[in-house]
Amino acid sequence: MLPGFVLMFALSVAYVHLDLRASALAAAFAGAQPAVVALIVRAVHRIGSHALHDRWLLGIALASAVATLVGVSFAFVLPLAGIAYAAVRGALPSAHAGVVFLPLAASAAPANAFAPSVLALFVTGLRSGLLTFGGAYTVIPFLRADAVGPGGWMTDAQFLDGIALSGMLPAPLVIFSTFVGYVGAGTAGALALTAGVFLPAFAFTLIGHQWVERVVEEKRTHALLDGVTAGVVGLIAVTALQLARETLLADAGVRWGAAAIFAAALFAAFQWKAKTAVLWIVLASAAAGFVLLG
Repeated sequence: MLPGFVLMFALSVAYVHLDLRASALAAAFAGAQPAVVALIVRAVHRIGSHALHDRWLLGIALASAVATLVGVSFAFVLPLAGIAYAAVRGALPSAHAGVVFLPLAASAAPANAFAPSVLALFVTGLRSGLLTFGGAYTVIPFLRADAVGPGGWMTDAQFLDGIALSGMLPAPLVIFSTFVGYVGAGTAGALALTAGVFLPAFAFTLIGHQWVERVVEEKRTHALLDGVTAGVVGLIAVTALQLARETLLADAGVRWGAAAIFAAALFAAFQWKAKTAVLWIVLASAAAGFVLLG
């Protein structure tokens, strides 16, 4: 984590203070953005292929996506998704299932109702870290809801730039939270948001290990977790759709150069299984953007 944080922090400083979006690299960033959207689409497929293992879960994912599209908060969508699948399976969760509902309850605080103070950024990171069901890509919709939504402190283009930069680093993808925090409140914001995102993983491992183990071993809770994960798949799918609309469409119609990069990146993401695939897909897309969109 630490080397990735240092590198991401350095790139964040350069991005903001050298105004890279307005430099000769602007076209490269424009090329990387559709590649990031393609990687998120691939993540939806990858997570969904494991999580949506019956028609009920598929239906819950679709219902969660529709609810999100019409503006229902994920603070309501995710608990209902878990309860719905538990009810279908006739698996009433035990008291240990409270470990699932604690982070969901924490997410009920209204998003974007704050200026990006250091404390607010820490809370945003903490909420996102608590709601990581299924991998690093699941953090994206939760961080975006605060950072880009009404009253947020960055644009979708900047948000995608941060993910693209993190994809080129030898670090967990979620390290893009450092970038989001830096854009919000500088050095203190980067530290606060990063700490908030990573704290739950450390806390559950070091402090709540036995509690989490009880949840894992409690088979009645599995249906609840499966339902929540299906709901998260729906949320990520909606986020991918919204980002694709922002990246690939313009007032005049389709951005054909960006669409071509998206299609090529999506094909590569499905075909290329190497651990360095994300790095090379982002770099190749940035180069293509420099040529096609410059």
